[in-house]
Amino acid sequence: MPKGYWMVHLDITDPEKFKEYLAANGVPLKKYGAHFLARAGRFQHPEGGGRSRNTIIEFPSFDAALECWKSEEYQYAISLRKEASSIDITIVEGYDGPQLA
Repeated sequence: MPKGYWMVHLDITDPEKFKEYLAANGVPLKKYGAHFLARAGRFQHPEGGGRSRNTIIEFPSFDAALECWKSEEYQYAISLRKEASSIDITIVEGYDGPQLA
């Protein structure tokens, strides 16, 4: 079964309030088996635009990734984050097919 991923791009507008979001999001992320692959590290935008912070979170499946976002616990975290950041999140299913030679 392919894994699921959150691709997150955000700008933090209130760092102190954003800390409340970070404290709240740990519960649902752990509950749904999240694993950070990239978290606010160095980046470049060789094409197109973007935001100042980027994160990739892996889940055991696409369904787990989606259920985490829909969960009551994460919806609460979102309510804290809305006043502290601007964000784009894409939830995508991983690819298990053949790779290029």
